[in-house]
Amino acid sequence: MEENKQKEDIIAEENLETQEQTEIIEESPETEKAVEGEVVDETAEKIAKLEQQAAENFDKYQRCLAEFDNFRKRTAKEKASMYDDGVRDTVEKLLMVVDNLERAVAAQAGKAEENDGFFKGVEMTLKQFQEVLHGLGVEEIKALGEQFDPNFHAAVAHEDDESYGENEIILEMLKGYKYKDKVIRHSMVKVAN
Repeated sequence: MEENKQKEDIIAEENLETQEQTEIIEESPETEKAVEGEVVDETAEKIAKLEQQAAENFDKYQRCLAEFDNFRKRTAKEKASMYDDGVRDTVEKLLMVVDNLERAVAAQAGKAEENDGFFKGVEMTLKQFQEVLHGLGVEEIKALGEQFDPNFHAAVAHEDDESYGENEIILEMLKGYKYKDKVIRHSMVKVAN
């Protein structure tokens, strides 16, 4: 029995040594490094994914900001363009009234008496219309004595006269007007040579 007991003790000791060796291996720094390495790799992957998402979100943000800025500029430009078109349309309709007032003043200029209140009223109304047009930024197109420019003038008559220069405007039949460098109405003119 003693032999059996010794054998059991030897086996128990061997088991104990094997168990201690296993514990030493499990507690060794190399095993800990392997476990830490896996955790570090997983964390690095997660950080890389989050950084990529952050970069994508920042790019989307910048694109949205640029699109909104472009939209704001485009609507402001369209708004200004609509205002300018409205002014041109309105002024174009009022020009007939101004033309008639100018004709009335021109017809009565030499005939009117000094105390003619009606003539003075028409003259003042014409002057007021011209001031309003000027205040809106509407300008008369210069014609008489200028060179003919098809961008601003419409030639409705032609005359050969050597006393005038080439393509010189000798008569303005109807005044032309422009608003912000866009022609509202071309000047109707008579051109020499």
